[in-house]
Amino acid sequence: MAPRASWKGYLRLSLVTCPVRLYPATSTADRISFNQLHKDTHNRINMKPVDPELGLVERSDLVKGYEYEDKKYIIIEDEDLEAVKIEANHTLNIEAFVDASEIEPIYLDAPYYLAPDGAMAEETFIVLREALRASGKAAIARLVLSSRERVVAIGALDAGMFLQTLRNPNEVRGTSAYFDGIPTGKPDADMLAMAEKLIEQKTVTFDPASYEDRYEVALMEMIKNKLKGHKPIYAAAPERGNVVNLMDALKASLSEQKPPARSQSKSSKGTATTKAAPKKTASGGRASKAGK
Repeated sequence: MAPRASWKGYLRLSLVTCPVRLYPATSTADRISFNQLHKDTHNRINMKPVDPELGLVERSDLVKGYEYEDKKYIIIEDEDLEAVKIEANHTLNIEAFVDASEIEPIYLDAPYYLAPDGAMAEETFIVLREALRASGKAAIARLVLSSRERVVAIGALDAGMFLQTLRNPNEVRGTSAYFDGIPTGKPDADMLAMAEKLIEQKTVTFDPASYEDRYEVALMEMIKNKLKGHKPIYAAAPERGNVVNLMDALKASLSEQKPPARSQSKSSKGTATTKAAPKKTASGGRASKAGK
């Protein structure tokens, strides 16, 4: 069964339009999660809405409210939201193009895949995709998702395109409160050269599949041990070196001459316990880079 699109509409560049579909690019379905149970009965707890005056209430009796002053609300009906219609409800209107490298990672939010909606849209879609790929640019557009307009970046990805929602500038905290006290002068030239050499030695081609979630794997091993009635085996924390001097630490790091740091493959890597942990089946393939 084909994936369900989270949005359908038109991608537009000037007078050129193309029907497209939008799909979430990530999923947390395989992530380990827990339910809240009562400590004695082990029954799962239901979260029910409570009114301070009426007690338990039905969800069908709930309405949306906007707090315009402290503890003062205006009720927003579904009809009110429907009345707020803007072009971005059904159209991805490309407003500008920027170098993909200019979009700072801190502004990147949720990733999506963008695909043509039907065979008739494929020719136009392919032309726009290859134009983006050749230019190395990201298209900036607007899109309404979950009743909110979002600024998005669009780029070529494999046979399709990716779309990344961007955070609003007022959502991103300024750096001054965190960085103002950090010295800005240049460090010792010899130590800087060694640090750069250490980076060079450990530089690899990034492959997300090489960096499995070790905590998730160890968590699943603990759960399986508990199901078998065994107590989990805890790994000792790695020993910390007693290097006092930064120069000594850099020299020691360079002298190790180890291969670049990377996770072992899932077929050979064990957990933090003394036994290799059973692995989940990976989704397969390398994750493509989006937004940058």
